[in-house]
Parts: sequence; C-alpha cells; structure tokens
Amino acid sequence: MASAIAAATAPPTAAKHSVLLLRRANDYLAATLRARYRVLSFYDSAAPLPAFLAASAAALPEPPRAALVVGGGSIQIDATFLDAAPYLRCVVTTAAGLDHGDLAECARRGVLVAGAGEVFSTDVADHAVGLLIDVLRDVSAADRYVRRGLWPVQGDYPLGSKLGGKRVGIIGLGSIGSSIAKRLKALGCVIQYHSRRPKDTVSFKYFHDVISLATESDALIVACALNDQTRHIVNKEVLGALGKDGVVVNIAHGGNIDEAELISALREGKIAGAGLDVFEKEPVVPAEFFSMDNVVLTGHEAVFTTESGSDLCDLMIGNLEAFFDGRPLLTPVLPK
Repeated sequence: MASAIAAATAPPTAAKHSVLLLRRANDYLAATLRARYRVLSFYDSAAPLPAFLAASAAALPEPPRAALVVGGGSIQIDATFLDAAPYLRCVVTTAAGLDHGDLAECARRGVLVAGAGEVFSTDVADHAVGLLIDVLRDVSAADRYVRRGLWPVQGDYPLGSKLGGKRVGIIGLGSIGSSIAKRLKALGCVIQYHSRRPKDTVSFKYFHDVISLATESDALIVACALNDQTRHIVNKEVLGALGKDGVVVNIAHGGNIDEAELISALREGKIAGAGLDVFEKEPVVPAEFFSMDNVVLTGHEAVFTTESGSDLCDLMIGNLEAFFDGRPLLTPVLPK
C-alpha cells in the first residue's frame, strides 16, 4: 500500500479533476488536495448542503465525480445525498467503513467507496487501553484532586483498581478489537469477546450474545461497527449484567451505547465508571458526564495521532488518484 500511496505524490499533468471536500481539512490535506484537484469545499462555501451540491454540478471542467467525507461527521451519504449529487461516482471516507452512510444505496447506484483501512487501528487500540487504565486507576480524577490543592488538606486520593487479571470483554474483534486484545493480554488481562461469529484464529473465549459477555466481564470495550444490529448494543440490560464494579469503554461509535441508559447506570451506581471517546450527537456531549469523576472523556480523538493523521491524508489522496486513474481503490469498502 505504501508504494501505491507514494506513487500518487506527483501532481497530475492533465486538467485538474474536481473533488467535493465534505470535511474540515488540516493544512497538510488542504494543500495536498489543491495541488492535485479543483477543490469544492462545503465548509468554505457557507451554503446549505443541498444548495452546495446543486451548485457543484456546474463545476468546470467537469462536475466532481469524487467526494471526501469525514467519518462520523454530520453528513450522511444516503439516498437523499446521492439524489442531490448524481454526478458522484466515488466516496472516500476517513472511517474504516461507511457507518455514516448507506452502503446498499451506494452499491445500487454504482458509487465506489474507499475507507481508512487499518491506518489508525494501533492508535485507537492504544487510546482504548489508556481510557481503561484511566478509569480503573482514577488517573484523571486524581490529577484534578492534586491540582485543586486537596492532597495536603484531605489526604491521599482513594485507591483505584488493578488492571492485571481483569476479565475484559471486547465487542467486535476486527482489526481494532484484535489490537486491543493483544495489548491487554500482554498486561495480564483475560480476554473474551463477542462478534458476528467466532474467530478461528484466536483462542479467546467467544460469547454468542453481549449480555452473557457482560455478565462474565469486569470491563467492556466497544470496538464494533455501527449498523442496525449494533446500535445501542450496550443497553440497560447489558449495563445491568456488567454490574456495579464494571466499567465500559467506547472507542467505536457513539450510537453503539444507549447514552441515556449509561448516564442512569452511572448516576445510580449500577456500574463503576466509563471511558468515552465517541458520543451519539457529536460534538455535543451530555452535560451529565461533566460532573462525574468516574467518567473519562475525550473528543473523538482516538483515531488521530500526528503520525496517523499524516498517513491517513496520504491514503485518502492515494484512493482519489486510483479512482481517477481507473485503478482499483487502495482500501475499498465497495466493491468488496
């Protein structure tokens, strides 16, 4: 993949193709895109999305046949969007799949989809482990305690809970879930999991349903895709099965957890804590979490480090180049 991406670094010699930019771009991505394409940026247009898409149809020398979309953002690649942009033939997303869109509709219309592949799997796994340690050992809460000057006044902060030996249930054992499992196994945790089907390549205990997994776990980590089957896969019943000493970490998608039920479980002491990087209505985060010392919050940043951000930009450019050159996408979601 690296050689294919590197091959896309030279600017094209022909007239620039038009590309829809449906995400906020950092300086590196913006400069790289504009060196190669005529970029039509939704966030720079100040127009409502339907008007922006309609105006883009008149772009010269051709309407934009490709769009770059942020994973987990507010723009949904669904039938309404595709009706408004019938000129599109390729969607490149920063997500591993197209959870923010309708893959079946894209397939029906012959729209290719490229995802992020495994670019940020290791970074998300690191972040998940960090959140779990933080929640168990009260790292962030203890930091606030010391900063407020309470240590010399009220004494030592209450002890946290040990990571080693914990039974960790992972929901979704794909690339990210497997990377999490590898790290936690090395730290002495007992790994078990739930996914659509058992994995022949691992020896971890498999659970057919999430409630059974939660019952036998000290911590749950959500690492699955978001679809009709996994929306609110962590619900009231699962949280109840996890129990008052259990913690939950979500680095997948906000919609995987029923936030209202999570807030209730935390408030009523039905679980011990939570580490959350994703939320149902991003960037809005329920205010109830802010006063909970047993909850650690980050703003959908598990996927990005300085290194992976640069790699992801290069991969997105590589997928666009492959599409316009008539070559197979580097990290296709459609066609599979």
